[in-house]
Amino acid sequence: MRYLPYFTFFLLLFVQSKWSAGVAYAQLFTPAEVKAAETRAKELLQTMTLRQKVREMHGKQLLRTGITAFLFRKIDPFKSGGNKRLNIPPMIFFDGPRGVGMYRGATAFPVSMARGASWDTDLETRIGSAIAREVRALGGNYSGAVCLNLLRHPAWGRAQETYGEDPHHVGEMAWSLAAGIQMHRVQACAKHFAANSMENNRYGGSMNMNERTLHEVYLPHFKKVTQRGVASIMSAYNRLNGEYCGQNKLLLTDILRTDWGFKGYVVSDWVHGVFDTEKALNAGLNIEMPQGKVYAYKRIKKLLQNGVILPQQIDSLVFATLRTKLLFAGKVAQTYHKNLVGCIQHRLLALEAAEKSAVLLKNDQNLLPLNPNALKTIAVVGYLAKVKQTGDRGSSSVINNKVVTAYEGIKHYAKQYNIQVLTAPANNLQKIKQVCAKADVVVVIAGATYKEEGEYIGYGKIRNPDKPHKTGFFTKLSYLANGGDRQYLHLNPKDIALIKTAAAANPRTIVSLVAGSAITVEEWHEQTPAILQTFYNGVEGGTALAHLLFGKVNPSGKLPFTVPVHADDLPPFNSFLPDADYGYYHGYTLFDKEKKQARYPFGFGLSYTRFLLQNLQTNRQQYSPQDTISLTATLTNTGNRAGAQVVQLYTAYPDTKIDRPIKNLRAFTKIMLQPNETKTITLRLPIAELAYYNPAAKQWITETGTYKLLLGNSSADEGMLITDIEVR
Repeated sequence: MRYLPYFTFFLLLFVQSKWSAGVAYAQLFTPAEVKAAETRAKELLQTMTLRQKVREMHGKQLLRTGITAFLFRKIDPFKSGGNKRLNIPPMIFFDGPRGVGMYRGATAFPVSMARGASWDTDLETRIGSAIAREVRALGGNYSGAVCLNLLRHPAWGRAQETYGEDPHHVGEMAWSLAAGIQMHRVQACAKHFAANSMENNRYGGSMNMNERTLHEVYLPHFKKVTQRGVASIMSAYNRLNGEYCGQNKLLLTDILRTDWGFKGYVVSDWVHGVFDTEKALNAGLNIEMPQGKVYAYKRIKKLLQNGVILPQQIDSLVFATLRTKLLFAGKVAQTYHKNLVGCIQHRLLALEAAEKSAVLLKNDQNLLPLNPNALKTIAVVGYLAKVKQTGDRGSSSVINNKVVTAYEGIKHYAKQYNIQVLTAPANNLQKIKQVCAKADVVVVIAGATYKEEGEYIGYGKIRNPDKPHKTGFFTKLSYLANGGDRQYLHLNPKDIALIKTAAAANPRTIVSLVAGSAITVEEWHEQTPAILQTFYNGVEGGTALAHLLFGKVNPSGKLPFTVPVHADDLPPFNSFLPDADYGYYHGYTLFDKEKKQARYPFGFGLSYTRFLLQNLQTNRQQYSPQDTISLTATLTNTGNRAGAQVVQLYTAYPDTKIDRPIKNLRAFTKIMLQPNETKTITLRLPIAELAYYNPAAKQWITETGTYKLLLGNSSADEGMLITDIEVR
């Protein structure tokens, strides 16, 4: 019976794999609601027995969930706590972040990395709202959709679950999702705290870094969502500087609660998230999920009897959980019928997200958009052309059989113009050559699948492809053999050969890239005039691709990461090492510092129209550390198509006396413009955000002197508008 909970967890995933700016916390609840929840939580603690308190500290019904999945192919939510007699609501958890995770029929939105490429916070809030509505319709009250780990390296297997490489961008997108979720009084869980960014060694690999790197690079986005009012935090599997995150007092108490003032509760990651009862209690972990193994009643009772921990510690942990659950248990403003799950409104929102997320990387000779009236034939080829591509098959998987593939989307759109759509088996290069030569234009769908990248599910073992792997019951399941970190950043050899064959046969070849993060393109870049990165783009991905190719929609996505020319230009990445040293620089800050040229820089993306940014002004030139800069500029669409542009504000530090990045992203906005339309944009930047963390003083320091403000459309935009300000 010892391994029964783990068997049940794996069984869930196996069965599942076989199925084919928002509202701040303070605005969500009135002071009276907050006071009432705190008062009621205190009253409950006075009457609850130790056993009742411990039941609020761990998950339950894992076995029942597994049996239900096996017998009825229905994924029940994971639950924790709750007491009908005491009127304590349970925590009813559905995962994310691309929809209601592991539930059949839910809306599969584009993955978070795709939505990060949209740079559209309003869209992300609406997606959060839609996910919450489906969670509510299924009886849930807790969503694990808010994944905001920083993309340190694009080989990370779960890159698709987060938003990008920059802390400011990730924080803004993540909070927008959380705010949309919490509008419906669904508790949002922000994960995985902290420095989780490798997959194969996620069960205990140690991410090692100095204090300044931790506070300035790997924590700002968590701080943002915490201080704006996210309900809950999930700790990470990995260790931070040697200590497991789920029992790390520095993270869970000193930083999260003492420094940031967090009043919600912390849950462990599932199954392997915590190991030592005493350490976890002292660190401030509120709930062990998905069952009570480390937080078993007998263990906690023994520690209390021996005086190792105090009753007040238990009460403090349970109070935070009760307070939060009671706050969110208030009356909701609408009824959530089950027909909301996978409804047409949510599919249309998924379509909008897929359209706004695609990044046009290359468009030589204006090959795109295609003129449907000038085409008679189009070839759609590639191993992924007819494959449903919504992302990996881990805990974030959304089970939806009504996914529009690239081939289906293009064929459906072409039909209205009587365009013949040609294709050929991807493994027959001779037929690929013949078909592409006959077509007016070629679209190749290439990239990764859940087999190359995704969540690694296993029992604490590090899978090293260079070493023999033992075959047991679980490892024989094909599902468990897939996923993990990517072994390389380029396309697989079969895709490269296919692209070269197609491009040689037809110079009008377009490549659509499907992946969770960056793909290097050097082997075939010069042979293809147009490249569009579409990511794992949800249930309506094929429809969106057709709209983008034929110009019904103008691409407006911008890269949320840096695409290198050479993989060696990135930080070292070996996810089989038990210890990984994380430096201060990665992504565009590393490329800036080392004067490396990216193939496609952070924030980059082309459009079918042109924009003119000018007239940069600030409200004044001198500021104190307590002030906020108000910056304005005008943006004009000088082309003949409607389109959206992402305007990005960076800061530079010419007078700094310490080592700092060449520039940092500090604000952004996405503006939609009609042809010849001009709008004034306004961005605000608190001077406090220019501070650096001083480890010796344990505080943030704002240097006096000159700062530069740079306004443009990517981190490497040579035409940025620049102005100086003084901080005194």
